[in-house]
Amino acid sequence: MKLEQVKEIANAILYEGYLLYPYRQSAIKNRTRWTFGGIYPREYSEGNGGRDPWTMRTECLLEGQAEHLSLDITIRFLHLLVRTVVPPDARKDEQVEELSDTWGLASRFADEPLQEGRERDLSILDLSLKDVLFSPRCVAIEFPATCTVEYPPDAHGIEIIREQQALSGVCTLSAERVATTIFKLSITIENTTSVTGDATNRHDAILFQSFISTHTILQVHRGSFISLLEPLKELQPLVSECHNLHTWPVLVGEQGERDTLLSSPIILYDYPQIAPESPGPLFDGGEIDEILSLRILTLSDEEKKQMRQDEHTREILERTEALTPDQFMKMHGTIRDLRPNSKGEKA
Repeated sequence: MKLEQVKEIANAILYEGYLLYPYRQSAIKNRTRWTFGGIYPREYSEGNGGRDPWTMRTECLLEGQAEHLSLDITIRFLHLLVRTVVPPDARKDEQVEELSDTWGLASRFADEPLQEGRERDLSILDLSLKDVLFSPRCVAIEFPATCTVEYPPDAHGIEIIREQQALSGVCTLSAERVATTIFKLSITIENTTSVTGDATNRHDAILFQSFISTHTILQVHRGSFISLLEPLKELQPLVSECHNLHTWPVLVGEQGERDTLLSSPIILYDYPQIAPESPGPLFDGGEIDEILSLRILTLSDEEKKQMRQDEHTREILERTEALTPDQFMKMHGTIRDLRPNSKGEKA
């Protein structure tokens, strides 16, 4: 399965809970993010009794000849940033200045900063199984702190400041032979970011130093993965020895394909699919697309203005406003298949 197709499913996980209806950060339920797959700095996690994890581990089985097997592994997560719109006559607030170690440059202005997420990918391509079969391989995860200033055209001197804190971590890959042609692959992701300011005691602040909605995409060449959900009976003892931490690996692709695995922080079944009637992601898998789309259309002009402040929610608004009556009807209800019931009638 092509990586682009897998990412359509993975993006539903990446942005699950990113912002919920009514898609503005001023809403109470959006003031604290509830996204899955958070990997927090080790210092923060251990200081809070391990309540928030600092590591994620994927263990899965694959089969083939060791000398032929190779893997493409992609680790993905969101890196949160602070976005502030600064009017030309903004003045620094001395009281807010005291929080600069936590919020940085952007928060020193009177306007309330917003949060945005930037997609981060770490790809390890053409990894030979033999290379990690004899000794683990460690790959650094490093994203430096950044601060950018944007001057939108025709904005009369307004500045948009986007500021991100540094992230650091490590990915460790290892493998062991568990049968003649079956191997157990382990991928451990750790957040080793040094905690700054008072983030140790503030969950909202520590999110900017965390890996958000973390998941892993694995593709094997000249081999195949073994389902951990529905393995052959003789493989069940080997499956029971796979210990996954804060993640659940499932097969993805067309039914029966076994070359791609998605290790998801959300419990899924093998071969998850996005409903073809869905016009696009809404960041809330627990909602019904039709109802949520209708709700978006009822938002006030001021609420829509706030929704446009984030590029991801702006895309939702523009897509929803462009829906045709036929597209709404497709969301109203779909029969996937018909099958006979016990009396021979179709159900």
